[in-house]
Amino acid sequence: MGEHGAICRLGVFYDGSFFSYAQNYYYHERQVGWLRFPEFHLFLEKWIGLREQGFFASYKVVYAAWHQGLFTSKDATLEQLKRDRNRHHDLMHAGVEPKYLPMSQTQGEKGVDVALAVDALQVGLGRMIDVAVLVTGDGDFVPLVRALNKQGVRVLAAYFAFESKDGSKSFINERLLAAANYAVDIDALGSSKEHKQDFATLFRKA
Repeated sequence: MGEHGAICRLGVFYDGSFFSYAQNYYYHERQVGWLRFPEFHLFLEKWIGLREQGFFASYKVVYAAWHQGLFTSKDATLEQLKRDRNRHHDLMHAGVEPKYLPMSQTQGEKGVDVALAVDALQVGLGRMIDVAVLVTGDGDFVPLVRALNKQGVRVLAAYFAFESKDGSKSFINERLLAAANYAVDIDALGSSKEHKQDFATLFRKA
């Protein structure tokens, strides 16, 4: 940890496909609104602040990156291109750095998990952050959590646990849940008396 009264620096690393699935679920199926980055970051700052209070003076997201595969204009549909452009604007306005990898219709996403892990390690090893927030449920990130912990970086696994009407599920791998220093199920906030209002603030209706 840093000196008493210092800023607790958070780095947020988005598994883009994981977060996008949640955004679409809440907007189209639950109809609670569009899950937004600035409000999400404010919640993460507050959540970490409640768990590491008394040492740091304030809590701030100082780095955020979005990792996802991206279709070429040739392979993408017009609807996909529109969604990509809108998301790019959302990311820019929220200060989230987009880090796309090329994706094809036949191979899908390749190397995104590795790119996210390398990014998190570089930022963690560079002593740029105190807490790494992994927005994912993928158990492949367990070695990353352990490597960050060795460098004194705590890890918060922020995930969404829900089941869609078609039976598909969003969840977190149990090994990742056990390895992380902290974990928060964003979906469960909506049914929590303590955090129900926090959940509501994450969404924009329009």
